[in-house]
Amino acid sequence: TLERLMAMPMEKLDLLVGYGIAFAAVAGVQATIVSLVAFGLLDLHTDGPRGLIVVLAVTNAVLGMSLGLFLSAFARTEFQAVQFMPAFVFPQILLCGLIVPRDQMARLLELVSAFLPLTYAYDALHRVGDDVIDARLALDVAIVLAVTLLALALGAATLRRQTS
Repeated sequence: TLERLMAMPMEKLDLLVGYGIAFAAVAGVQATIVSLVAFGLLDLHTDGPRGLIVVLAVTNAVLGMSLGLFLSAFARTEFQAVQFMPAFVFPQILLCGLIVPRDQMARLLELVSAFLPLTYAYDALHRVGDDVIDARLALDVAIVLAVTLLALALGAATLRRQTS
């Protein structure tokens, strides 16, 4: 478990970066398999490059993992960590533009969505799906990567080390 690993003589950030790399490798395999099934067997059509969709899927998975690690640092038990995730993720799903386009939301909700990382993850996938490879896509990906690194750094800073 994470608590047992924290008893080892390693830095917290090293542990979380290793966790992130392992998770990214597994996410890469999963995204590749899902893409092969979706694009191959199910004949899913997209205007954008399929390889970039796989890369974004892995990037978004690592974003979710890093946010989960960051939030779990505030939980005292596994049950609390599980409770944090829907409270954090569900509003982002509602406000990212997946269900209702952001420009059709109330102005306050649109402003709130601009501060949520899932908005940029969804926007990047939507742009690639529509084959719109532009500076805005690069900005979306940069924001997702920055939030991922920030969440890992904050997760390392807030992770408690127990020596009992």
